[in-house]
Amino acid sequence: MAVVTHDQDFTSATNPFRPELLAHCYRMLGSIHEAEDLVQETYLRAWRSYDAFEGRSSLRTWLYRIATNTCLTALESRNRRPMPTGLGGPSEEPEGDLDVRHEVPWLEPIPDSSVDAGNDPAAVVTSRESLRLALIAALQHLPPRQRAVLLLRDVLRWRAAEVADLLDVSTAAANSMLQRARAQLAKVTPSEDTKPGPISAEQRKMLEKYVEAFERKDVTALVELFTSDAVWEMPPFAAWFQGPAAIGTVIATQCPAGSDDLRLLPTAANGQPAFGVYMRDGTDGTYRKFQLQVLTLTGGTVSHVAAFFDLSLFEVFGLPEVYPGDERTGRDSRESLAARS
Repeated sequence: MAVVTHDQDFTSATNPFRPELLAHCYRMLGSIHEAEDLVQETYLRAWRSYDAFEGRSSLRTWLYRIATNTCLTALESRNRRPMPTGLGGPSEEPEGDLDVRHEVPWLEPIPDSSVDAGNDPAAVVTSRESLRLALIAALQHLPPRQRAVLLLRDVLRWRAAEVADLLDVSTAAANSMLQRARAQLAKVTPSEDTKPGPISAEQRKMLEKYVEAFERKDVTALVELFTSDAVWEMPPFAAWFQGPAAIGTVIATQCPAGSDDLRLLPTAANGQPAFGVYMRDGTDGTYRKFQLQVLTLTGGTVSHVAAFFDLSLFEVFGLPEVYPGDERTGRDSRESLAARS
């Protein structure tokens, strides 16, 4: 008879919770890279204490307690992660010089593939709604302990007494923190119209037009796909732009690519459609990674684009370093948009 070791028992018991713990740490930190590190730290702490786990709470709850405390400790030495829209008003000079702020710890997107746990459709929908990019950005406005209370109560549905016990405060204090967090979030929370959901046939056609127009750098065709109050932002550049005209000017004057110099591969981030964008290298014609775009859709239009220039995100999203050489391969990848979104 095979003997089950401590390590084997721990691994088999705790591994199923890894995707949702990653999502939790990401909601707390706003960074996929830091969330991955903190999940590792959570599992290390849990492994060290596993023999002492008495089962007075569920294993899932126990792991969340460790993960939350790990995140709160990490946040003691970290600043909030903003998007450019969190730093001030929109720029009125889309043709002006762009201020690069590499010192800012910018918010990061998270790939859907990292956090879609199992095949339960209801769980996937709930996870994506609580991971939408605008909500993660809004959470950054909350102090860390308020952030934790809000997530534990409103996302994970913990009881007030459980949250109070975790934070070592009274139930009344935990409820007060929750009320303050909800009030603050209400000032900056995204609208119901932008919540993630299955891509409709209308939206799929619109995204195909978006890809085609972007690859041709057809600014006229692109701006027709944006809502009247659409927002374009692109960390680490601090400026952001609002309205189709301003967005069109930014693309026309600030993007170094010309017609047929860009290629887009679909992916999915924060429950939203996203694209790895590749730009042609003038020396050898290879399309190399350039930026990662995450789109927010409102009906059959685009209401927000976050274009991230952190190229380390391509590896996180499982995107290739260079665009596939076979054009047919690229087109096949685009046709998989519905499956990956």
